[in-house]
This record gives sequence, C-alpha cells and structure tokens, in this order.
Amino acid sequence: MSNERLRAVLASGGWTHAGLAEAAGVDPKSVERWVNLGRTPRRLTALKAAEILGEDVHALWPSLRQARAARAVSPELVALYDQRADLPASVYVDLLSAARERIDVLVYAAVFLHEAYPRLNDLLRERAAEGCAVRIALGDADSSHVQQRGQEEKFGHGIESRCRLALMHYRPLLGVPGIELRTHATTLYNSVYRADDQVLVNAHVWGVNAYGAPVWHLRRSGSGGMFDTYTESFNAVWETARPVEG
Repeated sequence: MSNERLRAVLASGGWTHAGLAEAAGVDPKSVERWVNLGRTPRRLTALKAAEILGEDVHALWPSLRQARAARAVSPELVALYDQRADLPASVYVDLLSAARERIDVLVYAAVFLHEAYPRLNDLLRERAAEGCAVRIALGDADSSHVQQRGQEEKFGHGIESRCRLALMHYRPLLGVPGIELRTHATTLYNSVYRADDQVLVNAHVWGVNAYGAPVWHLRRSGSGGMFDTYTESFNAVWETARPVEG
C-alpha cells in the first residue's frame, strides 16, 4: 500500500525522490519504496526525513507511534484481598495506630471494628492526643440510600440498626479535641479507612454484604494516583455530612 500522505507532502514541497534521498542521506530507491510501497524507514531516518519536510513523523509513518506501555499493577497497591472477611482486625488496628497526622473513616456502620477491637475509641483518643486529626463519617440511618442498601444486600432494616449502633459506639468521642464525628446520606461506593499516606478501601458490590467484597490496601506514591482519588472522594462526602450533636 502506498504512502499517499508522504506523496502529497513531497508534491506540495516540490521534493523529488532523489532530492529527499540526498538530504536524508539515503538511496533514492529507499524513498521510492517509502512512497510507492508504503515502507517505513528506521526511526532515526524517519525523524530526519520528517524534519527536512517540516512534518510530524507520526503523521507520515503512523506505525512508528509507540503505544504507552500499560502498567499491570499500580505502584500504590500494597495488597489486594478477595474479601473483607479475610483481613484480621489487627490490620486495621496496626494501620490506625501508625497514623501521626490524619485518620479518616468513611463507612455506613462497620461495627465489626468495635466488635473485634473494643479499645478502638481509646486508640482514636490516643492518636488525637498526639496531634492526629480524626474524622469519622457514618451512614445516616434515616437516609434513603442507607435503606436502599439494606434492600439490595437483602439485609432489610438491619443496616439501619447497625448505623445507629455504630453511632452509639462512637458517641463517647464527641467533644474530644481533634476528633470529629458526622453522619452522611450519600450512596456509599467504597468504605474508606485512611491513616496518613495509607488507606484500606472496601469495595461495595451490588447485592453483596461488605464483608464479602474485596479490599485493597494503597500507599500514596505521588499526586494524582489511586490514593488521592479516594481521599478526594472522602473530602467530598465530608463536606455534605452533618456534625453529630452531643
């Protein structure tokens, strides 16, 4: 197949095969094959010829365009778990205990944390006392989105009661300096457990209880990555959430 783009460029610029060959340092037959047979020159030769002609090299020879290598795994991915039930409570406890600047929790209820680790409130108080900013966003039990989640997961009113139970667990933290507690009425696509530059993300799958859905552990490696996507999502939800009154 001929290279009509190259042929048109040569014609418009008054170039002959021999003239381009001499300028590019190649045999005239090579240029003839580029045009009539659609052959692609070596990259360096193509770059030189394109510069001589004042054209984009990829416009003349699209096959030289190198596809960006796909990354099979994000560099921020620390671990991927098939389901939340696979994670021992110690994973959450160790993550939150290591926080020095910020702890963010975005859930509907996640009462499993207090059930598996009764000292959770003490841990959060200790972190706050050390200067760590703690933000907890729980699901509003009266929200239509929470009620719909219960229907989708065939959990009925159970999820609403668990939201209320979660609020009871966290209420003793109201008024503690450095700790904020709010309720949100958003559709929860992921539960987020952030500690500084690390986060555990529990995906939500339609019709599946959270404990049966995947969890990925991310560590921030630069701006604009997966970690930032989830922290920005948390911030957006936080802005819509209502402070819990004492």
